[in-house]
Amino acid sequence: MNGSGYRKLGKTAPQRKALLRNQVTNLLYHGKITTTETRAKEVKKIAERMITLAVKEKDNFTEVEVTAKVAKKDAQGNRVKETVNGKKVTVYDEVKKTIKKDNPSRLAARRKLLAYLYPVTETPANGRKMRSQSKKVDMAAKLFDEIAPKYADRKGGYTRMVKIGPRKGDAAEMVILELI
Repeated sequence: MNGSGYRKLGKTAPQRKALLRNQVTNLLYHGKITTTETRAKEVKKIAERMITLAVKEKDNFTEVEVTAKVAKKDAQGNRVKETVNGKKVTVYDEVKKTIKKDNPSRLAARRKLLAYLYPVTETPANGRKMRSQSKKVDMAAKLFDEIAPKYADRKGGYTRMVKIGPRKGDAAEMVILELI
């Protein structure tokens, strides 16, 4: 084994980076992935580091009350318009909302996570890929709000590798990598 600190996985640098980003994103989104043992070991390193970062910063925010302008809607969900000086103008309501405002270090952590993870789009369960029904998933928020609280009292070791035997095509050792 060469002392380079990571496995090359028989890929060029951009291919390897894309593969690992994809697998880490899928592991954190779905909770488990099936892959080869050597890939799993690389993915595990990166995923554990990300979860550690999320655990460290999960409570580092302040709640701020803001007023937002929201378009007034009628019973059918259409925007209410009124005529002002011969022009049709949308009517707005002022709404008070409480939002989480990241402290500087949490913002830096959020940006670090989002720089690595691929964007995830959730499609509806009926299998039809319609843009209007699909929604983007905020993976950083998922890490901070859902994944990090589970591991708050744990010092590392957030993933588990379960061997499932060799792959049929090339007998590569396959594993299931899952969040504990």
